[in-house]
Amino acid sequence: MRALYTAATGMMAQELNVQVISNNIANMRTTGYKRQRAEFQDLLYEHVRRIGTQTSDQGNILPVGVDLGSGVKTVGTPRLMTQGTLAQTGADLDLAIRGEGFFKIQLPDGTYAYSRDGSFQMDAQGRIVTAQGNLIMPGITIPQNSTGLTINSQGQVSVTPQGTTTPTVLGQLTLTRFINKAGLLSIGDNMFQETPASGTPQDGLPNTDGAGDLQQGNLEGANVEAVSEISDLIAAQRAYEMNSKVITAADQMLSSTANMMR
Repeated sequence: MRALYTAATGMMAQELNVQVISNNIANMRTTGYKRQRAEFQDLLYEHVRRIGTQTSDQGNILPVGVDLGSGVKTVGTPRLMTQGTLAQTGADLDLAIRGEGFFKIQLPDGTYAYSRDGSFQMDAQGRIVTAQGNLIMPGITIPQNSTGLTINSQGQVSVTPQGTTTPTVLGQLTLTRFINKAGLLSIGDNMFQETPASGTPQDGLPNTDGAGDLQQGNLEGANVEAVSEISDLIAAQRAYEMNSKVITAADQMLSSTANMMR
């Protein structure tokens, strides 16, 4: 019976939907996390009676057809790259982006990744790095015993060297933009990589071309809304249950048919 297969595709789709929702909820406190959304499309139809066909020699047209669907399929789990809420931390190396840009990070193999997570640290050489020790590009080294580390909204990094009272600019942070942010590939550790779908990375200065500005002493929270996720979870659970009821009903109908033939 076709209903068994159709309902099974619905159950598989809602199982994936719950998996996406659970990942969103699990990352509610992940810095810079961007929530995902499962998107679906209906499968091919069997046109038992095609709408618009001629039904008589007098030219009568069939106003309503008979189309039997075969279920649902998942077409994507795009990320919603909306701005998360900024939370003040007071740490000198905590940076939040207020805008469209990404931090550029050099991986150990020499390739680059991109992130919205600005919870940076300082390594033994004084370089600004991520929590995994990856370098922030362009690389900036903080001199030993310097004080007054300041990163302004335009990305200029300044410190006051030991024995002086005049701040010195050490370097300039940049931000990277993409034409299609949703086309970036998630690789874990709060990082993304470019793909043919995202377009080529466009490096630029903060506060220019829509890249956004930097907020020192702040971190961007996940753009996950708990109430919305719980509501979606309940809807997915109910849809799964209804599809399972269809399978039970179809099985009972097949059993009744089999008993009639005995």
